[in-house]
Amino acid sequence: MHAGPSSRVKAMILAAGRGERMRPLTDQVPKALLEVGGQPLVAWLIERLREGGVREIVMNHAHLGAAIESALGDGGRLGVSIRYSPEAPALETAGGIANALPLLGDDPFVAANADVFCDLDFSHLVRRKLGDSLAHLVLIDNPAHHPLGDFTLTGDRVGNATAGRLTFAGIGLYSPVLFAGVRRGEKAQLATLLRDAAEKGLVSGEHFRGRWVDVGTPERLATLNQSLANR
Repeated sequence: MHAGPSSRVKAMILAAGRGERMRPLTDQVPKALLEVGGQPLVAWLIERLREGGVREIVMNHAHLGAAIESALGDGGRLGVSIRYSPEAPALETAGGIANALPLLGDDPFVAANADVFCDLDFSHLVRRKLGDSLAHLVLIDNPAHHPLGDFTLTGDRVGNATAGRLTFAGIGLYSPVLFAGVRRGEKAQLATLLRDAAEKGLVSGEHFRGRWVDVGTPERLATLNQSLANR
């Protein structure tokens, strides 16, 4: 059962990356707009968020940001409302989120990387209560391109041990408090904040076993398009 449209949980889509590994494809087209199965990559994510009950989305951008705004507009065509948080230069993951906090508000929000293709049901994240945690992360089995993983998961607690790690899927539910130490306009990495919070026992997580693709290289993009064409 999906969360209803009355849900007020907002989502942030992180779309400010330059997409260096995607070049030359991203020299003229921002990575979020690369075509996957006949529509922009980020449109699939927006669709999943909408199905999960999200109606308000904030999206940051830097490289070719005007193209993203032109393609997606106010989000109405996709059944959502989109507001933009431009960056010049790009502020990295935590910096981008901290910069957009005035648009996200004071309540927990979902955030996801624009270059992730997955079949995650976002409704459970939308309904989830963080409690005393500062973040709840979606973790996956380590893909071939990231064999060492990022975090451990014991029960629902995320940790920093080196053995038995899973990979952070680039999707999570966050309290604005996690970003309290990042000044607006300052570059900062989300991974650093998450490791510090996990060290204090303030990060929960779950192991997602569904379809997930980090569309980070031309090869992975081609493979994904081929798999969708064969559906």
